[in-house]
Amino acid sequence: MAGSVLFVLGVAVAVFVGVNIGGSSTGVAFGPATGSGVLSMRLASGLMAVFVLLGGVTIGTNVVETLGGGFIPPEYFTPGASIGVLLFIGVGILLGNVLKVSTSTSQAAVAAVVGMGAALGVLNWRTVGIVVLWWLLSTILAFWLCAFIGRYLYDAFVDALDLESRDTRLAELGVIAIACYMAFSAGASNVGNAVAPLVGSGQIGMLSGVALGGLAIGVGAFALGPRTMETVGEDITDLSLEASLIAETIAASILTGLSWAGIPASLAVVLTSCVIGLGWGRASRRVPLQAVVRPEGLTDGEQSTWGSDQLNLFDPTTTKRIVATWIATPTLAGVIAFVAFDVAQRLHLIA
Repeated sequence: MAGSVLFVLGVAVAVFVGVNIGGSSTGVAFGPATGSGVLSMRLASGLMAVFVLLGGVTIGTNVVETLGGGFIPPEYFTPGASIGVLLFIGVGILLGNVLKVSTSTSQAAVAAVVGMGAALGVLNWRTVGIVVLWWLLSTILAFWLCAFIGRYLYDAFVDALDLESRDTRLAELGVIAIACYMAFSAGASNVGNAVAPLVGSGQIGMLSGVALGGLAIGVGAFALGPRTMETVGEDITDLSLEASLIAETIAASILTGLSWAGIPASLAVVLTSCVIGLGWGRASRRVPLQAVVRPEGLTDGEQSTWGSDQLNLFDPTTTKRIVATWIATPTLAGVIAFVAFDVAQRLHLIA
């Protein structure tokens, strides 16, 4: 009887985590599409629900295996421990949703599992190092690749695409297709965050777990997604159709590759880095590069141009808030998990 209660409670907590992941991930997947006026938020939420499930079933199992057994031995994911880890993940992600910021869901999940493993003394530090290295590399690559495109190639992309003189509907379909690709990547990367402890402990099968996580994320897309879509699509940068195509294509490609390799990377960090990098590159394209680092060297005309472009294309205040939340979310999840499991072990509540 007690086991059945713990199982039901574990599933309920997994759904809670999935719903919060859906709220966060929908913003980074469809924020550019809704921000540029291509999709309504409700339609974007529906597409998110479909493609996130597809991504979870096809590629997401690789990430589930890493989270469910790569950081700590699977046998440590007892029913009680699984519930605890999922709760800590959910609390961290909920923080970002409350602040209307797309949080680093994968980082929150990894931090909670790492906190548990460190407290119990069973953490695989090699896996931690590999995953953190790929986090850094993917973020740097996303930002600077988009910054380079924004500064040097953006106008050429606009001229080549020539969306204004072509069928606008065809261009919009391209943006929607790439947003769906992002949703697919979100499913591949984030479904494991909601169900990996349950799957790792054998409480639920791989396919059933992935389906559960995907459906929960779909619910979150409708319930919480509009809040984060507004932030990503409107607050960070003024997105055109061309900008949406560039940012989402690069981010989706990076995330899909990492998920295929079993790396639980963050959709929020990668895509928002693309959006910020593209906005920064576009804002700096009409002033000398050295003046971007030292604005006091600009002429009066260049200072006016730089200030105007910063205001219209790149919002430093919103960016700082998002970066702060990226840091706070996994830190909160990891610290709470470490303290909770350390106390539980000292009190002999767990082996």
